[in-house]
Amino acid sequence: MWPDLTGLDVLGFGYAAPFLDGVTGEARRVVAAMPGTQGAERWPPDRPCSTALVDEARLPFTDAVFDRVVMAHALEESQAPPALLREIWRVMAPEGRLVVIAANRMGAWSLADSTAFGHGRPYSRAQLRTLLRNAMFEPLAS
Repeated sequence: MWPDLTGLDVLGFGYAAPFLDGVTGEARRVVAAMPGTQGAERWPPDRPCSTALVDEARLPFTDAVFDRVVMAHALEESQAPPALLREIWRVMAPEGRLVVIAANRMGAWSLADSTAFGHGRPYSRAQLRTLLRNAMFEPLAS
């Protein structure tokens, strides 16, 4: 989705570490923020830690600092998804881009308690689109 991250600041929120591994060399700064309700893991495992355990309602970043944000499996577990999205909007640069990765309400994995996606709140595309628009994002693709 983002072929060139040279000089950009990237935030991974939720369980985004697997998606951040490929961008550390080209981006100016890459931070993995993990909500306290989910817990945190050290990332990257082979370099100085760039992980922050955060409160999803009050992210510890200044306004408009991140050019790209990857939000992975955070909305499903959030206590207040609209407030979380507004916080993400606050820390994103004006021309920033957001990728949301969430369990699909119609997906077989979200229906089984024995899978990682069987917990929390799955979303349909229409629900995600509405949630994003209400938080002042403009969905471009799904």
